[in-house]
Amino acid sequence: MKADVIQTASPVATPARRAYDPAYDPLVAQNPGTGTDYAPTYWIGTAGEPPEDDGPILHDVEVDVAIIGSGFTGLTTAIYLAQEHGIKATVLEANRTAWGCSTRNGGQAQCASGRLKRSQWIQRWGLDVALKMHRECVEGMENFKALIADIDCDPQPGGHLYIAHRERVMPVLEQEAELLRNTFGYDARILDAQTVRNEWVNDHEAHGAMHEPEGIGIHAGKLAFGYLKKARALGATVHPSSPVQSWESRGGYHYLQTPGGVVKAKAVGVATGGYTSNGLHPEFKNRLLPILSNSIVTRPLTPDEIEACKFYTHQVLTDTRVLRNYYRLLPDNRLQIGSRSAITGRDAPQQKYEDFLRGALHRKFPELTGIPLEYSWWGWVDVSHDMMPRIVQPDPKQTIYYALGYGGNGVMYSAQAGKRLAQWIAGQGHELDLPIFQSRLPFPNVMEKVEAEFFAPFRRLGQRFLYRWYYLKDEVL
Repeated sequence: MKADVIQTASPVATPARRAYDPAYDPLVAQNPGTGTDYAPTYWIGTAGEPPEDDGPILHDVEVDVAIIGSGFTGLTTAIYLAQEHGIKATVLEANRTAWGCSTRNGGQAQCASGRLKRSQWIQRWGLDVALKMHRECVEGMENFKALIADIDCDPQPGGHLYIAHRERVMPVLEQEAELLRNTFGYDARILDAQTVRNEWVNDHEAHGAMHEPEGIGIHAGKLAFGYLKKARALGATVHPSSPVQSWESRGGYHYLQTPGGVVKAKAVGVATGGYTSNGLHPEFKNRLLPILSNSIVTRPLTPDEIEACKFYTHQVLTDTRVLRNYYRLLPDNRLQIGSRSAITGRDAPQQKYEDFLRGALHRKFPELTGIPLEYSWWGWVDVSHDMMPRIVQPDPKQTIYYALGYGGNGVMYSAQAGKRLAQWIAGQGHELDLPIFQSRLPFPNVMEKVEAEFFAPFRRLGQRFLYRWYYLKDEVL
């Protein structure tokens, strides 16, 4: 249904673009702003000019479906709503299109959803559910490949190399690879240290690796802009500088107040990722823990530097740290590496977090010690308190739906989540029978035993403790 004017309002000028705020913190700020510029990421710096959008909301409108958030999830939801259900969505974005997670990530599409491994799925839900979860991820990867087939996003296919950063981790990888092969029919294989360092990449920390057959590196900015073009070509409208400032539901409609007018919607899908404000709607308060992740990108490596590092692969790489490093050689021969960062937005701009990544780069590739950096940025990751996403209608009496909580695995799974969120919005969500489709995002918990919103004010205190413990586990014990 095309949006119809329901009330004439005074025209609102397109707001001036506001400067990027490096200290923005979704647990502190009331909202993500209005018309704020992009973070200075490699993806934005090399993607070219953003495609045309539909401009801010400038008057009151009535629509069938409003999507809040114009990142990977929001745009793919709009694409699938149009392609598979004949519904033309109205996408609302507080700042610029794909301003948040979608242009601040590492560009790694892996065959995963959330933070848990297959063996942990079995522990939590049993084998039958774990097998279904695996099929969901494999199907998601196939859907992702199909969705990006006509988008020029510099794909680097071939798989994912999960590198053991310490020798004691290898038995764990071997056990997981055996489980993947024998139980899930997924052709993971183990590589010894010599093979990794001589035939794949000379990561000086590598003590071996597990290679997964599925994994694709993409250019996050080009992908986001490709999704934008595709969604609008299918009839969706995308409105930047249109934050939802208040939300009221009555009489079967949702009234979303933006600076330029009220959007009256029959259904609302929320796809705001790590930038979800606690004040957006009571349903989302304290159900996510936004966590910072940093990335750096070097200048292009010379042929001699590439040979010294034995970068014989462009596949996506991660190591086995709990606070893992993710890295790869980009198509233009720059090296990108990222990891977890500060606890708060206020601390994020501190030089020590960039230096931490420089140190990781130098440990892995001492041949590149002192190499100049061309990009350095950070962004918020939407981590659920039980480490798994939710794509759900939380209250069957309300036409509110959301897809959140990917925990850093959203590049691929956001597309599958968009497909599932579109199913929910189109009235077909009850066909989805996995746990991630059947329950709300949980509140914080203690030792995965006691869950309560009461713990929310102490989350960052717990995060500081866990980061110290993870450091000891990763580097010392």
